Amino acid sequence: MQQGLLLVNLGSPASPQTADVRAYLKTFLSDRSVIEMPPALWQPILRGMILPLRSWRSATFYQHIWTKEGSPLIVYTQRITQQVQAQLTDWDVRYAMTYGEPDIAQTLKSMAQAGCDHIVLLPLFPQYTQSTHDSIFRQAATSQVPLTTIRHFYQDRAYLDLLADQVGQAYQQENFDAVLFSYHSIPSAMVAHGDPYPTECQATTQGILDRLPDLPADKVQTVYQSKFGPMPWQKPYLKNTLMQLVTLGKRRVLIATPSFVADCLETLEEDYVQNYQTFKASGGDTFKMVPPMNDDPRFAKVLAGLAQRKVRDDHA
Repeated sequence: MQQGLLLVNLGSPASPQTADVRAYLKTFLSDRSVIEMPPALWQPILRGMILPLRSWRSATFYQHIWTKEGSPLIVYTQRITQQVQAQLTDWDVRYAMTYGEPDIAQTLKSMAQAGCDHIVLLPLFPQYTQSTHDSIFRQAATSQVPLTTIRHFYQDRAYLDLLADQVGQAYQQENFDAVLFSYHSIPSAMVAHGDPYPTECQATTQGILDRLPDLPADKVQTVYQSKFGPMPWQKPYLKNTLMQLVTLGKRRVLIATPSFVADCLETLEEDYVQNYQTFKASGGDTFKMVPPMNDDPRFAKVLAGLAQRKVRDDHA
């Protein structure tokens, strides 16, 4: 039996040029799992206002973070895939993107044609939410390739141990007044409809606290970032929290971003640039971030372990 593992991340524009960013945003923001507004209402807004205004601005942000190798998110996902393949030498380990290339369904078909008769699908998002996962599941289903899915891994002991180690090492470097666990926000309407994401985010934060007895719980707060559009999203917002902390005299802040396993626009531009500038302009002093797991070899071991346990459970 040939085992296969498909790692899926969000995706990235093909280049940081405006035309490619526009094409990427059009696909991403037309996904009903992301934007629940009826297309008859949403598409005129998207095409008439958002894409003309946002594409150029977003392109400048992508140009800031782009590397010689390409998009950081793509580069790190490639490295993670290579590292997991080295852990699972007798598996076929590949990656795909929800938006862009490689395509999820086409990659699954290619894996099946190459002889994989048992494929594990692993979205690289520790906490489940419909806005990231449901499109992955739909695209995978169109391939008609038999597979099993790892829905989330926020509660995985190895993942939490690694995250706690990263946070703990960073916390020891400064006398921080506050430690923020910042997760990508989702629309409040999704939460009202039963999306478990905030519960899983809170559980992730608590899992870190349980492992770090020297980290005072009263310094820790779960917040959300990357809100999009005029509708309310899950709060409290990271940017507002940073300004509030300064008014309370808390000017030394450490930020971890557990919902992002690889550096991307949200960590490199939104956090390191925009939120940093907001914090400093408000009177903050120390602004430190715990880097995402990126190509830490220990993270590859976490993912390999998840896949192996999934196969054992399926055959138990």
